[in-house]
Amino acid sequence: MAVYSIFFKDSVRKDLESILGNDLKRIIERIGSLAENPRPVGCEKLSGQEKYRLRQGNYRIIYSIQDTQLTVWVVKIGHRREVYRS
Repeated sequence: MAVYSIFFKDSVRKDLESILGNDLKRIIERIGSLAENPRPVGCEKLSGQEKYRLRQGNYRIIYSIQDTQLTVWVVKIGHRREVYRS
C-alpha cells in the first residue's frame, strides 16, 4: 500500500495552538495515521465537497485527499461546535 504525504494549510497552525495536552497529542497521532490509510473507518466525505471529516474526541479534522499525487491536505481542525462555522 502506498504511503501518503501529509501537508497542512497555513491556517491549521492557529487551529492547533488553541488545543491543549492530550487532545493535541491524539489529534497529531490521528493525522499521522492518514499517511497509511487516508480513508479510515469512521471518516465521512463531506457532501458537495471533495473533503473528508474525521472525528477525534470533541474535535474534527477536515482534510482533502489527492490520490494521484499521494497527498493529504489538512485544511481545518476545530472543536465540533466550531468547525462548520467557517
